Amino acid sequence: MGQREKLGKVRKDWESDTLKKAQMLDNEEGFFKFIFILGLIAFLMYAGLQFGMPFYRHTLLKTDAKEIARVSVSWDIERTKAQVFERAQELNIPIKEKDIEVVKTTRGMRVKTAWSEEVDILGIYQKTFDFTIDVEE
Repeated sequence: MGQREKLGKVRKDWESDTLKKAQMLDNEEGFFKFIFILGLIAFLMYAGLQFGMPFYRHTLLKTDAKEIARVSVSWDIERTKAQVFERAQELNIPIKEKDIEVVKTTRGMRVKTAWSEEVDILGIYQKTFDFTIDVEE
């Protein structure tokens, strides 16, 4: 078999595979398979965002609480508590101001709080996550 014949066979095989893939969307079975896979990918992205956002907010509040405790002006407990609460409200974290504990320590300020968030995936699956923050700066 010569070089041209081999290349011709490879090209025919490639064209045949390409036509089969193109026809996959034309027929009913291929179209529904494509839609199913697309729907599955969209659902997985939605679920990932639903589960990821509470952890993202927890990390943001923890970082901000650490920074607020570090730069707390004249060790004002009430002002520090108000700043942490304000940041929690901006992040839509379900805590009350009374749930935030700010204490002066020998090293600086200590901020403690805790809350729970429930993730609901289309009413099918619910999971409750408990978060705590205990930072000292």
